[in-house]
Amino acid sequence: MELKKTSRVYIYFAAIMAMVFWGLSFIWTSIVFEYYNPITTIFLRLLISSTFLFIIMLTAGWIQKIQRKHFLLFIVSALFNPFLYFLGENFGLKHSTASISAVTISTIPVFTPVIAWLLIREKISLLNIIGILISFTGILLMLVNPDFSFATHPKGILLLLSAVLSAVIYSILLKKLTDHYSPISIIAWQNLLGAILFLPLFTSLEMQSFIEVSPDRRLITTLLSLAILSSSMAYIFFTYSIKHLGVSRANVYSNLIPVITAIASYYMLGEIFPWWKIAGMAIVISGVIITQLNNIKFKK
Repeated sequence: MELKKTSRVYIYFAAIMAMVFWGLSFIWTSIVFEYYNPITTIFLRLLISSTFLFIIMLTAGWIQKIQRKHFLLFIVSALFNPFLYFLGENFGLKHSTASISAVTISTIPVFTPVIAWLLIREKISLLNIIGILISFTGILLMLVNPDFSFATHPKGILLLLSAVLSAVIYSILLKKLTDHYSPISIIAWQNLLGAILFLPLFTSLEMQSFIEVSPDRRLITTLLSLAILSSSMAYIFFTYSIKHLGVSRANVYSNLIPVITAIASYYMLGEIFPWWKIAGMAIVISGVIITQLNNIKFKK
């Protein structure tokens, strides 16, 4: 049954808004870093997001308790994402820029088939290999200036790539959970578990610096935007678009994330984009698109 024109507008709007919120998350995180350190930022983001999602589920009667047989799987998956993923992403962003971070994180679909092949022996295509090589070329171009000096700290790129690896492993673990729980339940429980995992680091390493900060309106609105829009609403919007478009067609929209981040970085953070950085970003995005061509079926 064909979707009505108005229904399609809602679906495309949901997919685009999810990418807008995820693209802006790199900007919002950079702003929060002006006040808080990475672990505090992550902890507060996860705590606010899980609280928001549980309020929605309680109000709507959607609460799903974790079954005892799935508890270990929830813990392990939460260890990879959000715990290890956010450590890599936030500390990578601390040593890089918002635009480079967004482009590097956008390579998650590129590396997913490789890790799936290594762990569960899923087939890997020639397009996947070509996409990986192209994406790495683009990352190197963004990393190195024309005089061969580093445009950004290599440590930042390595940390961001560790976040990519964590997200890929998480996506493989996630498949087992989606058979038993709704997407909102999964993200709510995993954000809560992630906050619990970060709690010892927060209390032992950054509690004092957190207390010393006097929150202003800019910090509060940015942190709420990060937690509610990027960690909660974006996921709900993307889940809605996947339901109607399918995973492959919905994932095509993820190529908008680094573009949105780059535009927002220019206007909100004053980030400068020399030609080699723009070329590197374009090459990375091209590599991501190539790896997705295998999965997209076009209607005649």
